Amino acid sequence: MSSKSVALRCLIVVLTLILVFTVISQGFVAHGDQTADSWPMFSHDPQRTGRTESPAVDVSQLLWKYKTDGHVTSSPAVVDGTVYFGSWDKYIYSLDAKSGSLNWKYKTGDSVISSPAVVDGTVYIGSWDSYVYALDAKNGSLIWKYKTGDAVNSSPAVVDGKIYVGSLDFEMYCLDIGTGEVLWRFKTEGSVYSSPAVVDGKVYFGSLDNYLYALDAEDGSLLWKYKTEDTIVYAPGVVDGTVYVGSLDNYTYALDAKSGSLNWKYKTNGWIHASPALADGKVFIGSDDSYLYSLDAKNGSLIWRYKAGDSIAASQAYATGVIYTGSDDFYVYALDAKTGEFLSRFKTEDTVCSSPAVVDGKVYVGSDDFYLYAFGKEETPLSLSYELYAGVITVAIGIAGAAAYYYWHKLSIYRFN
Repeated sequence: MSSKSVALRCLIVVLTLILVFTVISQGFVAHGDQTADSWPMFSHDPQRTGRTESPAVDVSQLLWKYKTDGHVTSSPAVVDGTVYFGSWDKYIYSLDAKSGSLNWKYKTGDSVISSPAVVDGTVYIGSWDSYVYALDAKNGSLIWKYKTGDAVNSSPAVVDGKIYVGSLDFEMYCLDIGTGEVLWRFKTEGSVYSSPAVVDGKVYFGSLDNYLYALDAEDGSLLWKYKTEDTIVYAPGVVDGTVYVGSLDNYTYALDAKSGSLNWKYKTNGWIHASPALADGKVFIGSDDSYLYSLDAKNGSLIWRYKAGDSIAASQAYATGVIYTGSDDFYVYALDAKTGEFLSRFKTEDTVCSSPAVVDGKVYVGSDDFYLYAFGKEETPLSLSYELYAGVITVAIGIAGAAAYYYWHKLSIYRFN
């Protein structure tokens, strides 16, 4: 056997062993990294699609629950392994997503029903004390606050260095994310409970004056408005050039995002005071008539409907073929998004108006029973820290080198003796 052949075989052994140990160790590290996914604001994104690619979750499996001193109707945001939400006890909370342990809480002057938007290390959220707050996501310290003319129920959308949020003072605000300085404001004829959707340089939101508005995101000028037969309380969702929104007139509307013209509308037997989830060419939306509806996004035709035990006031969340929602019957539901088939549920101790956030195979949602809940499978403790991973690779290289030397030495003895 030539010296070149021996060297080549030794090299193959070294590389093979390094590859094996690297794959195994990377597998451990990947298993322990549960922060790749996120749910940074109400309905997941500024478009308010309510959609993510997180693995499906069995919501009958409770991981933990955290008790506040008030109703939790605020919908949680989950970013970098941390859950953020508000409570009627006037606090904004930050919890560890794995354990539910408290990181920090910040006291406002009134109930916090608004849902947080967490962007670039800052938590943006409104309170019924009329303020919009910007807090440091790590420690909860105040960065700035801006006072509107009335309570802030709306959940902020953060896009391109600006915050868009409504107030019960009839106005939609655009604020600078760094300073809280007001850039523009637009006045409607009714309170703005609705959270805005911000897409392609446009801001879409509803008002208690029965209109859905489309504004220019840069200067707040009116592009169009569409009148329904009753108030619009929740956020619209925007996908593929269409705005989908529910109204207390019992209808779900699909409007052309550019012109505001009506594409279709679908009538239920109850108020629509939830935001839809938009996925796979479908509109998933709950109604006060106790049904969760799946509609064809193109024409509004009914695909399926599922009856809960009471009104569905929570907005929906979609993840990998599963739709999640809460109900006034105290349950959190998981349904097959294609068929509407029941998959799992969990009963809390009061109504569930908070909307689920789905992140890394976990569901987080609040209840009027004062708790924030986390559902999903327990993680197996197989994760490795970066330092331990580096150590494993170093040991692997050492073992591979020793094995290669032994193999080369044995062959050398065989050749030369």
